[in-house]
Amino acid sequence: MTKVVVATADLDLGAELRQEDLKAIDWPADAVPAGATADPKTLVGRGLIQPVVANSPILPGHMPPLEAGAGLPPVIPEGMRAVSVRVNDVISVAGYVLPGTRVDVLATVNPTQQQTDVTSKLILSNVQVLTAGTKIERDSEDNKPVTVNVVTLLVDPAQSERLTLASTEGKIQLALRNPLDKEAPATPGIKPAALLG
Repeated sequence: MTKVVVATADLDLGAELRQEDLKAIDWPADAVPAGATADPKTLVGRGLIQPVVANSPILPGHMPPLEAGAGLPPVIPEGMRAVSVRVNDVISVAGYVLPGTRVDVLATVNPTQQQTDVTSKLILSNVQVLTAGTKIERDSEDNKPVTVNVVTLLVDPAQSERLTLASTEGKIQLALRNPLDKEAPATPGIKPAALLG
């Protein structure tokens, strides 16, 4: 037997490893996973780019390079961006939008302020959710802290422009996808007249 460092509890993507998150356990010497370490101190302060379940070995593939640090930035692939949007329970598909799931983003925008020109359109397809949770913001009227739901999506720079414009000029809605469905259908969008026939 030899020592291998494992997680003491389920650890989320982006988590910074602490001493209490790690423990060294006895492991069969002829079945040690490649890259496993025996000393928890060598992993403290490192971030995770993949979730780890309790009692699983912490391996090099779970962490970014040493200089990358912890938190969300090391999780973002080169050339991609993490963009956060405010959502409510309906927009976030009643809590089923979780880190790792994939969504389509629909926008409803009124470009001319005429009711007949309101348009809903699928603007982004098969986008990965990095984080989903709440944060504290100041209420614009009362200047009191309020809790808002936020979803962070992984997009490329061009998609980040579309997402930002849609969230500021109109309303967005997330549609949860089956992770095995990779298709990105082109849709024409819809206006009230077409919706009502």
